Amino acid sequence: MLTRLQVQGFKNLLDVDVEFGPFTCIAGANGMGKSNIFDAIEFLSYLATGSLADAAQRVRGTARGRGGDPRDLFWDGYREHEHRFTIAAEMIVPTEVEDELGELARPEATYLRYEVVLGYEPSRGDHGLGRLHLLREDLRQIPNARSRLAFPASQAFLDAMVIDDGRSRVFLSTDTGDSEQLINEHTQWNRVERSRPASRVTRTVLSTKITADNPTILAARNEMKSWRRLALEPSALRTPDGTTGSDLLSANGRHLPATLHRVAHAPEWSAEPDQVYARVAGRLSDLSGLAVEDLEVEFDEARELFTLFLTERGGLRLPARALSEGTLRFLALCVLLEDTEFTGLICMEEPENGIHPANLAAMVQLVRDLAVDPTDVPSGDNPFRQVIINTHSPGVVQLCDPDDLLLADVRLTAAPDGTAARALSLLPFRRTWRARRGGPTFSMADIVAYLSEPPQAHLRLPSDLTA
Repeated sequence: MLTRLQVQGFKNLLDVDVEFGPFTCIAGANGMGKSNIFDAIEFLSYLATGSLADAAQRVRGTARGRGGDPRDLFWDGYREHEHRFTIAAEMIVPTEVEDELGELARPEATYLRYEVVLGYEPSRGDHGLGRLHLLREDLRQIPNARSRLAFPASQAFLDAMVIDDGRSRVFLSTDTGDSEQLINEHTQWNRVERSRPASRVTRTVLSTKITADNPTILAARNEMKSWRRLALEPSALRTPDGTTGSDLLSANGRHLPATLHRVAHAPEWSAEPDQVYARVAGRLSDLSGLAVEDLEVEFDEARELFTLFLTERGGLRLPARALSEGTLRFLALCVLLEDTEFTGLICMEEPENGIHPANLAAMVQLVRDLAVDPTDVPSGDNPFRQVIINTHSPGVVQLCDPDDLLLADVRLTAAPDGTAARALSLLPFRRTWRARRGGPTFSMADIVAYLSEPPQAHLRLPSDLTA
């Protein structure tokens, strides 16, 4: 779970410091850079598994594939000056971690702070792109975790998720050696086990930890690896699944039938998979205008395909490819709600797209229910999931709890060269848990546009209906 994100110099995030809880809604106008928050989170996820070059190519907004320019990731990246950005993430990691060889281990601490500083090195020739290079990498335990966590959580939740013996351990650090920066990997008691020259590495040290010899670094890597941007595409959601493909829902919505089939036939439901189908169908029925009688995944033995079918009241049976885009997206989230293997952080852009205004409440409640309940212990019935959405919809803003809202605003901020520049700020609602003493907040007056009808509206409710 990502509890705090600090970014300096990444895209238009000159100085962002934001705290997250299990569910967060970022509201703001188009073009402010709300999606850059997701880009920074996604970039950390890519750094946890791949090279610096691969992470740069995969982030939204760069020219992906050959020709992608890493300068797109930097504030004012094409001007001649020093380029660097810093991203720091504070997180809660699971209390047990499994490495890529199947070995289980327990991290020494579960409330951690990871920080990377990256720079840009121009190409040495006349042609070709430059590259990212690692300037600093640190992973440390956050001491006094229970008093540092900002979002409201029960004692049972904290006891289950936070390992904190009061020590302040260091797992990765950076220092200056005889002539260059060294990335140090620490063992118990903060002793340095090995060092690597920062100028020579092509990936983060954290991304190389795939075995349980240092379980805390591995836990941080696996946690960041689970941070993903969910961009459900109708064409992917409509595609049947073969028997040899994945049975985990992909970020674009592929493998929906196979995922639902796996969840329905999981050991705990193997006797009565219809229970899972009935719960998904019942949640899908929250959409007004959709009368769902039954839902199931059918296996075609001849073609070896899984196909998802929906039966409406009245007997009409429809394959997933015949459903509307909004219905398919809602259905995919209903399936994720049942999938206890789908954990980690989910970032979603404008989940209200394709949803009728009458169904906004059902959609907002669904994405809220995907997140872990911090008043209870994480379990199979309460998966350790986190959800962050962004929106510019007045309906979504009105349906969110003020505690869950952040308002995107563009404000003057000090640029690295000392000048003032307009950059993204995220403001919490005043007197909520995210609001810091003396820090900027927003009030009801700042979101009038989300709470009132458009000034040139032709259709309005009669006064006798609003009284």
